[in-house]
Amino acid sequence: MEQILMNLIAGAVGGNAAGKASPSFDLGTLGNTISGLVGGGVLGQLIPILLPAISAAAQGGNLSVGGVLTNLISGGAGGAILTAIIGALKNKAA
Repeated sequence: MEQILMNLIAGAVGGNAAGKASPSFDLGTLGNTISGLVGGGVLGQLIPILLPAISAAAQGGNLSVGGVLTNLISGGAGGAILTAIIGALKNKAA
């Protein structure tokens, strides 16, 4: 549960950061937050599948600093990436 929350929060932060960093990707605060939450949640769930050591550490209750940082980075990156993609598509369609 903690991993999912970290991914969602980091995704929301990453989505807002990506939106504010580039006006062409900005979806507004609510749009950036929602796309960041989705992106952070999705990528945050894929990273443990791709890197089994992180998943094993989390399940064993021995979540290390490296595991927490990986969750935060993957969630933030996922949020930023999805916000950028949606923002680019939105602006291209407009």
